Amino acid sequence: MKKLPVLLFCLILINCNKSESIAKEEVRADLSEIIPEDKIASVNTRVSSYAPAAPNSVSEKTVSENKNQSSAQRIDTISKKIIKNGDMRIQVGDIKKSQNQISEIIKNNHAYIQKEEFQNTDTDDNLYITIRVPHKNFDTLVNSFSNGIGSVLSKNISSDDVTEEYTDVSIKLANKKIYLEKYRDMLKKAATTKDMLEIQENIRELEDEIDVAEGRLRFIDDKVNYSTLNLNLYKEKVRSSATSKIGFGSRFGDSVTEGWNSFVSFILGIISLWPFFLLIPVFVFLWRKWRGRKKK
Repeated sequence: MKKLPVLLFCLILINCNKSESIAKEEVRADLSEIIPEDKIASVNTRVSSYAPAAPNSVSEKTVSENKNQSSAQRIDTISKKIIKNGDMRIQVGDIKKSQNQISEIIKNNHAYIQKEEFQNTDTDDNLYITIRVPHKNFDTLVNSFSNGIGSVLSKNISSDDVTEEYTDVSIKLANKKIYLEKYRDMLKKAATTKDMLEIQENIRELEDEIDVAEGRLRFIDDKVNYSTLNLNLYKEKVRSSATSKIGFGSRFGDSVTEGWNSFVSFILGIISLWPFFLLIPVFVFLWRKWRGRKKK
């Protein structure tokens, strides 16, 4: 009779361990259905810290098929992600006038100026503008700048297809979120403080990875939805008539300006010789005196 309570206690303890083992096996099986194959090993290691190791209830073939089907479904729901970028350099006759034209074109295409920088040197003026424009209006904006603003010296347009990267990040993000929910469920079932701390650390790491993935998706969406055009307006101060591609009117105005500047430079150069002009009367006086003596 004395041994009966001891036997009952042992039976209860064995049943509890068995139930816990079955529960952990179910968690592991659920995770194997949503986590890619390269994650399953790490999941088994983490779960085994507070549950006996158990064979996977889902074969590698089944996991691979589920993963491929999930990936295919997500690729179908994600549209093409194309990032367009461009660089243009335009030679103009008047920076200010051209800037007003550009502002009007930007407004008509629902774009905005992200950055603007002006440089003034002895030989030329340069205005650098970074423009963000909706993806659908990018080509219209580029064509508007190519016609009527000035002479296009260079133009470089590029398109980058990031659909594959976007799809990959989206699938991994979805898996991480489901993985996170599983860990939270496991946290509720944790029996010891050690298990709780370990699961909380895993949850924190997953939350950081999810934040990074969501930030990457937002960055790609921004680049896709708004294309970027780097525009450089260039005005040459001293322009050769033989090499200039600007119209006759602008070249005529530049020639008049250059002629006036040359005249002013000539007058200022003469004025800078005023000390020598003061010596002229002295030389004249000495020359006349010397000539008078020679005659005597």
